[in-house]
Amino acid sequence: MSTDQGFRPDWAQKDFYAVLGVSKDASAADIKKAYRRLARDNHPDSNPGDAAKHETFKAVAEAYDVVGDPEKRAKYDEMRSLYAGGRMPGGFGGGGGFTADDLLREQAGGGFGDMFGDLFGGGFGRARQQAPRPRRGADVETSATISFTDAIDGVTISLRLSSDAPCPDCKGSGGKPGTRPHVCGHCDGAGYVVNSMGGFSINETCPVCGGRQLVYDEACPTCGGSGRGLSSRTIQARIPAGVKDGQRIRLRGKGAAGENGGPAGDLLVAVKVAPHRLFGRKDDNLTLEVPVSFAEAALGAEITIPTLGGSPVTVKVPAGTPNGRTFRVRGKGVPRADGTHGDLLATVEVQVPAVLDDAARAAVEAYRDATRDKPLRARLFDEATA
Repeated sequence: MSTDQGFRPDWAQKDFYAVLGVSKDASAADIKKAYRRLARDNHPDSNPGDAAKHETFKAVAEAYDVVGDPEKRAKYDEMRSLYAGGRMPGGFGGGGGFTADDLLREQAGGGFGDMFGDLFGGGFGRARQQAPRPRRGADVETSATISFTDAIDGVTISLRLSSDAPCPDCKGSGGKPGTRPHVCGHCDGAGYVVNSMGGFSINETCPVCGGRQLVYDEACPTCGGSGRGLSSRTIQARIPAGVKDGQRIRLRGKGAAGENGGPAGDLLVAVKVAPHRLFGRKDDNLTLEVPVSFAEAALGAEITIPTLGGSPVTVKVPAGTPNGRTFRVRGKGVPRADGTHGDLLATVEVQVPAVLDDAARAAVEAYRDATRDKPLRARLFDEATA
């Protein structure tokens, strides 16, 4: 059951006992029994599409939320007693034209607001005295394309953003400049409404005032009453070293501005990394395809290869190295968050010359003749007939 002590003025005109079909002096057990029966008979799950029963279910839940709680019930009975005796101000008991603005003034200076603040534990007055609730700004999403090298090293980029912001004319109020607001009648200035669901209640943002607590009779012509507009700005965003293609970077507080003193939202940058002409990436390692000659692969060699943004390194290729073998160069890969680096993975590609001069052809033919008695494909036939 809800423990919310905030009462609404219109409850003084509602007979919750009649809604539940019990007398004012009914016992707590009788009230609970009546509620369970009515809630079961009118529950939306048991009556799909029956709007009347849905409304009855809400009324029954609201009634039980008040008179089913001993503390709330006592305060409700006191409110009803004042209402019946004609001691409620005009706006609540008839005659007198008591308005929500009057209520705000009364609460600011004492009197009626103080009386009901005491009667209902302060909840009746606080809903109207509190300042509009701060709202966090919305998150903003954008994308940026950076070079492969910048992704590895990190880079600061400029981003031009258009994001949601308070309307420059009404300053986010939603009202026509120069006009005065009044307390929202739907939520009675609380900024939220209580949706009773069986034995508990849920506070939801008021659909009329959008949580602002105040409404204007004339909407701001610039924003149409939404209180929001667009803001264009340029910010500097730091993309950390080692960012991956497709990764989203969250920049705290760089999103849309908040309302009523609320914090700004975040900026989410989807990073696209342009490919490099030589280097690739596999996790925290860089990859590089290195061409080697047949002689280097067969006889062995020491070859020099480039690194990304650093000095060249020497790799020893052993004699008899096959095509596709990968050599690991430690610490020449992508920087990690802990300060270490991945490796550079260099894969050799044995090159077959497209054109041979006479001397080279003679040498290859001599090699062919020397290895003629060692056919490479003999094993294929042995395995095929096994």
